[in-house]
Amino acid sequence: MREANIRSIVVKKFRPTPSKERIIERENVLKRDFKTTSVNEKWVGDITYINTLKDGWCYLATVMDLHTKKIVGYSFSRSMTTDLIIRALENAYYSQNPSGGIVFHSDLGSQYTSDDFAKKIQAYKMTHSFSHKGSPYDNACIESFHAILKKEEVNHENYLDFDSARISLFKYIEGWYNRKRIHGSIGYKTPQELENQIMAYVA
Repeated sequence: MREANIRSIVVKKFRPTPSKERIIERENVLKRDFKTTSVNEKWVGDITYINTLKDGWCYLATVMDLHTKKIVGYSFSRSMTTDLIIRALENAYYSQNPSGGIVFHSDLGSQYTSDDFAKKIQAYKMTHSFSHKGSPYDNACIESFHAILKKEEVNHENYLDFDSARISLFKYIEGWYNRKRIHGSIGYKTPQELENQIMAYVA
């Protein structure tokens, strides 16, 4: 690597502060059954960490539709609050306009188990499913997306601040991942392409 003047990508790791609160297990409705028959049947959500030079760690909350693998909603913030995930879910709800009955799956983070988020889930007539404690495979699809995001975008950039990171993430999610990146699991189509085909068939 020295002879070829190649350097590995050094990634700054986020080290979360351990919570002293006792985690209460909740019902896992999804039970790692990621199969679907149509759009807006099962959504999964999670939060990942994005480092910036001036503003430090920032937080991206995303919502994925398991049928199309499309990121149907997301929110980016300087703080990891319940409002962050509520805005991501609102973004997904208003962009998709589902008829109801969606299973939304997340981990047991304090944001997702909060009363405010539970009220939003109830308002949208969704069923909330939770991963078991310490079981990332329960939410493997959204974990996989965040890994792809880091490998293809975040780890190749040094974001100056929150705004530059926000613009780059928007370009990646909306301009590349949803509309240009093909997925073998959905017949080598893009998420938006598959969704358009389904919507045209339904219409």
